Amino acid sequence: MLTNSNKLLGTGLLCSLALLPASAQAQSATGEGDWTSYNRTLRSDRHSPLTQITTANVNSLRPVCSAELGVPAAFASGIIVADNTLFVTTQVATYAFDPATCEQKWKHALAFTPAPGHLNTSRGAVYADGKLYRGSDDGHLVAIDAATGKEAWRTKAADFARSESLSAAPVIWNGTVFIGTAGGDYFGNRGRMMAFRQSDGQPLWSFDLVPLTGPGSETWPASTPEVPRQGGGSYSSYTIDVDKGLVYVGTGNPGPDWDKKSRPGLNLYTSSVVALDARSGAFRGYYQLDPNGYHDWNLAAAPSLVRTAGGKNLVLAAGKDGYVHGLDQESLKPIYKTAVTTISNIKAPFNSTRNTRFCPGTHGGVQYNGPSFNPAENAVFVNSVDWCVSIKLAPQIPAPGVVGEPYTGGVEDAKFGTDDPKSKWGGWLTALDADTGAIKWKYKSPTPLLAGVTTTASGLVLTGDLNGSMMAFDARSGKQLWKHNAGAPIGGGVITYLAGGKQYIAGAVGHTSGNWKTTGGNAKVAVYAMP
Repeated sequence: MLTNSNKLLGTGLLCSLALLPASAQAQSATGEGDWTSYNRTLRSDRHSPLTQITTANVNSLRPVCSAELGVPAAFASGIIVADNTLFVTTQVATYAFDPATCEQKWKHALAFTPAPGHLNTSRGAVYADGKLYRGSDDGHLVAIDAATGKEAWRTKAADFARSESLSAAPVIWNGTVFIGTAGGDYFGNRGRMMAFRQSDGQPLWSFDLVPLTGPGSETWPASTPEVPRQGGGSYSSYTIDVDKGLVYVGTGNPGPDWDKKSRPGLNLYTSSVVALDARSGAFRGYYQLDPNGYHDWNLAAAPSLVRTAGGKNLVLAAGKDGYVHGLDQESLKPIYKTAVTTISNIKAPFNSTRNTRFCPGTHGGVQYNGPSFNPAENAVFVNSVDWCVSIKLAPQIPAPGVVGEPYTGGVEDAKFGTDDPKSKWGGWLTALDADTGAIKWKYKSPTPLLAGVTTTASGLVLTGDLNGSMMAFDARSGKQLWKHNAGAPIGGGVITYLAGGKQYIAGAVGHTSGNWKTTGGNAKVAVYAMP
């Protein structure tokens, strides 16, 4: 939904662009063989220019090695490759490996004890200028020397006692580290987007994604100790338009999740794409995917910036609502909206006397890995989850809340609902025309598709599933060209990179998660190459 706030966007674009030096107006200089951030580029397009592995020879891919972490984990980390090193993260540690042999170089352990009820995961890190930057579950932003694994600095940015965390993978631009808080499903937590000085971690600015005052605050009822304003967390990573000096943030759902009657109004800026001035944190505009939402439909995946064959500059937002939203980049007005999973019974109200089933459910739609864009095909590729849930409201609405605990409005023994049995779950890999949103082809998966999607200039689409299958598809036809059982569920990054002049493909394997009812032994990175 749009308001007059989008007039601010146009003004802000001109002002911020005028302030930028010429060097900052160029796109990030990621080497073609590197993968230095969660989505590879600041535009979050997840597209690699590499061409050694093609549609003609991909079937010859063979396992090269496994980078073993030695522990089970909810392994949803993006994979970073830079300076001839492969980096991954878990909730409690950061690892560095040789990208060609998988030999471990170092391990950095975070100094805290994980607590029940937190997200218990990490989406990964970002590499820049010889250092690795990551968030932690106990609310710290940490800089690590990429060569030695020694900690350079740390800054406290979230309240661990409230179940706030920094699970997202940060991004870096113009000497600034950008990251937001997760935990918007917990009592009274309001998401914040923040910027820190890259050199020493000093805070630069903070923006409340659920405002108590100022623009957007009028879309909520008064915040009270019994029913505080809540929601708007951020969960995967971020996108930067370096030409206009904007950072784009995908925000979480409002809370209490299922109880919309306790929070009438649009509930800004939840379930939205929010554009902020990257230098100052000033608000520039938004698009809300799900106004006054009551289905736990956040926008976890980072928005993607693309320029289509038809000359459109778009922001692509793929959320848990099960749609890919194509937005005009200048105005954030919607151009198209395409369903990429099952949409069912989404208008039905919830009550405290019976369950209400709807799709996509709590763990449905597009999760934390967003679209990949292949400009040569003018196509967008996105993974999604086809899994429904049943919700029953608590007997007392508004329900009482406890700081540090989930606050959803659901019954005590199923605060996030009851998922359908795994026999009914599935997933989709969908290819869309970037200009129109029309579906080009779809692949039906027997399991949810959580893993990253990566396209290559040689016409490949790479991803993985919760059965442990690493897969490659023909971008044009959708034909599956290669499949290998990696031995455990894949729920994190799937990327490609160069090491020693040779192209490799890697996947984060071993996603052990109560949310997804998966077990997979110890986490690892599976690495593949041509013979």
